Amino acid sequence: MKILALIAGGIVLFLASLWAAGANPVTAISQLVTGSVGSASALSGTVREMTPLLILGVSVFLALKAGLFNIGAEGQFVIGACFSAATMLAIGGPLGVVAGVLVGAISGGLWALPAGYIKAFRNGHEVITTIMLNNIAINLTKWLVSGPFKGEKAVSATSATLPVNSQLTPLFKIGQFELPQAVVVGVLLTIGVGYWLSKTTSGYELRAAGANPTAAEFAGVKTKQVTVKAMFLSGAIAGIAGALQIAQFEHRFYDGSSVGYGFDALGVALLAGGNAYGLFASSFLFGALNKGGTSLMGLGIDKGITTMVLAIVIIIFAAVKYRQRGGRND
Repeated sequence: MKILALIAGGIVLFLASLWAAGANPVTAISQLVTGSVGSASALSGTVREMTPLLILGVSVFLALKAGLFNIGAEGQFVIGACFSAATMLAIGGPLGVVAGVLVGAISGGLWALPAGYIKAFRNGHEVITTIMLNNIAINLTKWLVSGPFKGEKAVSATSATLPVNSQLTPLFKIGQFELPQAVVVGVLLTIGVGYWLSKTTSGYELRAAGANPTAAEFAGVKTKQVTVKAMFLSGAIAGIAGALQIAQFEHRFYDGSSVGYGFDALGVALLAGGNAYGLFASSFLFGALNKGGTSLMGLGIDKGITTMVLAIVIIIFAAVKYRQRGGRND
């Protein structure tokens, strides 16, 4: 009954917000659905929004399984995007794309490493360290793209545009629907991480260290090393997301390349509910609301109202999970 009341309250709050924004709720909801999945073009846009969220969701999900709350996915994403863009511009062609993704993974992993080390060996909380690293990453990449990485003919803080042979093309295109290669990488990463966590000894050790570090240590798991490794892998996956965002969609790095994908990924990972394959549904939901929110702007409604929908969904989901666990906090 409490869950139903919570759902009803969420719906009422959302409808009231639409009314307050001066919109007809029926028209707005119809526009939200049509703008996200109502046509091949809209669905293609949703998949585009979903792609970085899926990969970053894998990053945050892996960290959560290790007992780490990686707030720093945003910083690791922009670091990976910035350095991979520079690499792809320097090398060029398909080899440049491969090298760029590799550099994105390494730079993202290295950027996350201090937070993992401080957590493991100095007991510093990863939330604090990753937030600080986010700020440094955003300002560092802003400086780089305003100076050393700035395109020769650029008038603003942006790199040069990747040559055509360094840009990832859609895997296939049917009418107005395009399936990006990057989303396929995201699907493979999700399946790979899900399999690794559930079927391998090292994946089991990571989950054990995250569930109960003391018991895991007693059982012989080197929890400190696992923590550092988990944070590096999480950062590396976030860096891959940044590299693919450049190669597939943006084709250049500029100040503000991320619109907060790393922060949204926290919601994506939490909504997956502890199941890696749940990331498919949660990233699609976030992508659809992002795309649908853009179409709402045509009605004069702020795109940010979809954030309320996501918040309501996450709160209801958390309440359901809490109820299923018998109201325990552990």
